[in-house]
Amino acid sequence: MKQALVIRHLMFEDLGSLAPVLRAKGYEITYLEAGSNDLSHINPLEPELVIILGGPIGAYDDQDYPFIQDELHLLEQRLKVDAPTLGICLGAQLMARALGAKVYPGNEKEIGWFPIQLTAAGAASSLRYLAQPGETVLHWHGDTFDLPQGATHLASSEKYPNQAFAWGNCGLALQFHPEVTKNGLERWFIGHACEINHAPGVTVAELRQETEKYSQSLEVQGEKCWQGWLEQIEAALLV
Repeated sequence: MKQALVIRHLMFEDLGSLAPVLRAKGYEITYLEAGSNDLSHINPLEPELVIILGGPIGAYDDQDYPFIQDELHLLEQRLKVDAPTLGICLGAQLMARALGAKVYPGNEKEIGWFPIQLTAAGAASSLRYLAQPGETVLHWHGDTFDLPQGATHLASSEKYPNQAFAWGNCGLALQFHPEVTKNGLERWFIGHACEINHAPGVTVAELRQETEKYSQSLEVQGEKCWQGWLEQIEAALLV
């Protein structure tokens, strides 16, 4: 089976809706836990797909979290040869940093359900399923990044211009969270209680209400997005 290696920073921030799509495409999923599993021994080019998920630390916090250097090394080696790689939230920020771009705290936290706006390249990509009329996605971040030189800008939001970029044919970085599910987010509301309580204008009640309103559609459109991206990868690797 094809291997999907997934680096996770929090147990409750997992693949969500992406997991069944990967299994249907013939991938065996292996999670490695940042901070407890040794990431330095990973062969960067062995897994067919590498996915780095989100987390509450900064992509620039290597002094406190040395494993970030291992993640950056892994990404540098894979992105150099355009090996299939996906970064979500912190994972996207790490991809940006691995490509030489600056990652830094934003002006405000973006937590909640908001639409994304696609560039022409984004509208031609599988992200088009996430930007249909009335569609919104979950955002949950305080940091942002500059667009790496040579990357293709795919999406922005009202608060942050860099929400997604493509690298080559097989690299995708997403600042937002298309992978979340309604049930999975209940664990986020517990695990991120402190952050929610300190974010102006954000409450668990409002997040739960918006999740009830938007999550079902996101799960459907997210599945289409993941399928489209994996098909793109398969086509690129055949060339």
